Amino acid sequence: MFKLISALAASSALLATTASAQAPAPDQAHFRALYKELVETNTSLSVGSCTVAAERMAAHLKAAGIPDADLTLYTAPDHPKEGGLVAIYPGKDPKAKAILLLAHIDVVEAKREDWTRDPFVLVEENGYFYGRGSSDDKAQAAIWVDTLVRYRKEGYRPKHTIKLALTCGEETSGAHNGAEWLSKNRRDLIDAAFALNEGAGGLLDEHGKPTVHTVLAAEKMSQNYRLEVTNPGGHSSQPIPDNAIYHLARAIDRISQYEFPVMLNDANRAFFTKMAPVAGGEVGKAMTAIVANPNDAQANALLSRDKGFHSMLRTTCVATMLEAGHATNALPQRARANINCRIFPGVSAETAMAQLVKVIDNPKVHVTIPEVRGAPVTSPPLTPAIMAPIEKLSGEMWPGVPVIPVLQTGATDGQFLTNAGIPTYGVSGLFSDRDGNGVHGLNERMRVKSLMDGRDFLYRLVKLYADAP
Repeated sequence: MFKLISALAASSALLATTASAQAPAPDQAHFRALYKELVETNTSLSVGSCTVAAERMAAHLKAAGIPDADLTLYTAPDHPKEGGLVAIYPGKDPKAKAILLLAHIDVVEAKREDWTRDPFVLVEENGYFYGRGSSDDKAQAAIWVDTLVRYRKEGYRPKHTIKLALTCGEETSGAHNGAEWLSKNRRDLIDAAFALNEGAGGLLDEHGKPTVHTVLAAEKMSQNYRLEVTNPGGHSSQPIPDNAIYHLARAIDRISQYEFPVMLNDANRAFFTKMAPVAGGEVGKAMTAIVANPNDAQANALLSRDKGFHSMLRTTCVATMLEAGHATNALPQRARANINCRIFPGVSAETAMAQLVKVIDNPKVHVTIPEVRGAPVTSPPLTPAIMAPIEKLSGEMWPGVPVIPVLQTGATDGQFLTNAGIPTYGVSGLFSDRDGNGVHGLNERMRVKSLMDGRDFLYRLVKLYADAP
């Protein structure tokens, strides 16, 4: 999911551009059609099909001249609508390790009655594209497909083989995950020196001016926990203190008041170090202070006023779903809650659960893990070979805008690839408004200029990597 860190915005209202849609440049025509087709292909888990979307993207690559032998449409046996695509663009040097371009094509659910516009019709209005997935993550997915189409049409021959993987299942915990499936079942298809993925990008100020350009250097692991209390129940006319709902409510309240300790790693340490002079003032001073001393309570308190900074500094857990009772006139026999934690890199699901049990401090509340989504997330190294091309090209396209490593407070499919030995970095060149472009919410959007700039950035960036020694 394209999750530009809200922490980058201190506090500023969105000022949408009012420029009218302009005629697209001639070289953008095919890309716009491809992007429109992808956004308008419903890939939500409930009624959509990633398999159809993958087939449509494969058709664009095939039409550009990429042979069938280099296109693999895959589905797991029990998930016919959750398929994906792997495309191979061969390099000249068979000994040079490949580069993998990763994007997910599934989207968060969207109800027509809640949206101003049909979420599965791409609308260009006032300088924006509107539609579910227009930002997360079909913008980057469409750019990757378009990039290979452009390379093929111009006869470009890279040194390194370039691979593309469009996968399903990133947006829904517990659903079939294509990136995880490929890493376990078809590692040969996606094996690469490193992968480029979503999870970072640029931030615009209230006037639409670029302010920072981020690179995902680490990410948290998303993990759900089930809190459950069972009870014999009884007639509601004779209440007793031993009530399943009350036990559960007190447990949730304890979690809501608990703060996991501040933790630092290379990613968030680099972020706060480089953001300090950008933020300036007391916020900048607090950033510097927290890097010097993670136990600085004053700096922690000030930074934690921003929900993004707060999340970047620690593991967080929040109640997301409740279920209790069986009748309006009966004492509850069962009460359940889902607690979603975003766990700091390197911390295991079991360690976080042990802390929740300690915080709840009630043996009647049983805490379990419905499904372990993955191992503790490792952080790939930000080497000069990775960062130099990004910094060089970003400096050319957005002079004076700092490139800053970031710890993603959400989670992407990069966790599966990095843990499987394919270091995965989030970089897109896609600049977003301070509210995150409505990602996962209503009326999701992407600035037309940001999309086209990101398209050019990634087209050029992949060449820098693909031609590197």
